[in-house]
Amino acid sequence: MGAFVVGAVFVVAGASKVAAGARWPLEARALGVPTMGAMAVVAPIVPWWELIIGASLAAGLFRPWPAIAAVVTLAVFSVLLMRVLRRGEHPPCACFGAWSAAPLGWRHVARNAGLIGGAVLSLAVG
Repeated sequence: MGAFVVGAVFVVAGASKVAAGARWPLEARALGVPTMGAMAVVAPIVPWWELIIGASLAAGLFRPWPAIAAVVTLAVFSVLLMRVLRRGEHPPCACFGAWSAAPLGWRHVARNAGLIGGAVLSLAVG
């Protein structure tokens, strides 16, 4: 059940970023995602990465790799969010595209921790 829920969250997050179109890279930049230089490929890849991981996790494909990828991805996102919050910045979350325009806060880090727990649980139960 944890794998399906985390997978569904990833699919919704990825799909909402794709739907945001050209706005997503701008929102990503506000969150600290590099959008220039060699790392400029990160923002455009994130939505598709989330869709692949989410669909694979929800469908139970390629176990345990999607769950491991979800944990690593959520950990990286959490570190990024914590860096922004520690600077005292609160840009729009953009985690779910236009659906999440609320200012970034520690609740977003807590949500990621819960999702990490769900992905780890899915690893434990197989």
